[in-house]
Amino acid sequence: MVRTIKGYITPTLILVMFLSNCTRAPRPQELRSAIEIIDMQTKWVAKAYQPWPPKLVLVPCISFRVKNISSKPLTYLNFNAIFRFKEETENLGDSFLAAIRKEPILPGQVSEVITMKSNYGVEGKSLATFKENPYWKPVVVKLFVQSRGSIHVLLGEWDVSKTIDFKEPEPVGMGEVKKQAN
Repeated sequence: MVRTIKGYITPTLILVMFLSNCTRAPRPQELRSAIEIIDMQTKWVAKAYQPWPPKLVLVPCISFRVKNISSKPLTYLNFNAIFRFKEETENLGDSFLAAIRKEPILPGQVSEVITMKSNYGVEGKSLATFKENPYWKPVVVKLFVQSRGSIHVLLGEWDVSKTIDFKEPEPVGMGEVKKQAN
C-alpha cells in the first residue's frame, strides 16, 4: 500500500507545481497596466425610503466601465470600493463585487457598466432635508481591483458628486389635485 501511495504522490506533486506556475497571480503593475477605468460617475442613491414616518437613507455610489488595454483577455476581476468621508480615516462603507467572470473582456474591448453602492450612508427625512443635513459631508471613494489571487491594487480615488439620483414619489392623491388645478 505504501508503494502505491508513493507512486501517486510524485506525479501529483509535479502536476500541482506545474499548474501553480501556469496560474500565478498577476503582479500589481500587470493589473494596473491592463485596465483603464472609463465612463466613471459618482452620485448618491437611495438605499431605503419610507414616506411615513419620513425616512430616506442615501448611500454613495460609483459606476464605471473597464477597458482592456492589454494584449490578453481579462477574466476574474473583483472590485472593491471603499467609501469614506473626506478628511477622515474611518470608512463610511464599502462594496465588493466579483464583476468579470465567464465572459472575458478581450483586448481593446469595454465591459458593461459596473455599479457599486456603499453598504452604509446618511439618513434624513426627505430630499429637502439633505441640503441642510450636517452628516451629508463630502465623500471620496477608492477603487481597488483583484484578480486570481493577486493583492488588491488601487486603481484610483475620486470625489463623490453631491448629485442625488432619487426622486420622492408624489403623495397619494396629489396627482389628481394638480390635474384639477390646471
